[in-house]
Amino acid sequence: MSKKTHKKSAKSPIAKVTAPTASKTAVKRQVAKPTRSEAAKPNKTSTKGPTKVKASPAKTAKPSSANRKTQMVLEEGSKAPAFHLPRDGGQTVSLKDFAGQKIVLFFYPRADTPGCTKEAIDFTRLKPAFAAAGTTVIGVSADAPKTQDAFRNKHQLSVPLASDEQHDMLEAYGAWGEKSMYGRVFEGIIRTTVLIGTDGKVVRVWRHVKVDGHADQVLAAAQSV
Repeated sequence: MSKKTHKKSAKSPIAKVTAPTASKTAVKRQVAKPTRSEAAKPNKTSTKGPTKVKASPAKTAKPSSANRKTQMVLEEGSKAPAFHLPRDGGQTVSLKDFAGQKIVLFFYPRADTPGCTKEAIDFTRLKPAFAAAGTTVIGVSADAPKTQDAFRNKHQLSVPLASDEQHDMLEAYGAWGEKSMYGRVFEGIIRTTVLIGTDGKVVRVWRHVKVDGHADQVLAAAQSV
């Protein structure tokens, strides 16, 4: 190599290697811009207001059958529940008053109504026959003692008429419960008759009694015990 050539090469500057700088135009292109179609679409989440929930009217809870008072059921062979009640004539009557005797308790819905009147008259008519069988007959309702007095006097009844205005005895003997009449449901006395033996235990129970001929059926049962 000649001296001239060597001098020229020594004078030429060394090229610097640097990372290419992106132009402003290129940077702008890197930022994605929404298209016209995208910009025209409304934001569903932001445009709509809070969803309104219509409150349903509160329903009144109906009392379940579990909350209702369970009707007592008197079983045959069980011990007769004790009782002490006022009766017609200003006296009282108790189960213990007839210890060692047979007792017939007939529960009737209301004094001086047609069915109850017939039933009480039938038991009064058969009272001597019951007495001969060693059996005392007692009528029971929720009527007041004064009402029982008027009932007795009007129809010349001779059987004791007890008043259970608080329904304690009626419930204990299963004679108080739910009834229906003309589409109406209510609680009241269920016409029932109970025969109690000399040992104080229930011999027989008649529920939902039909009045016609009933007193005669009870007499036959008392005579057979």
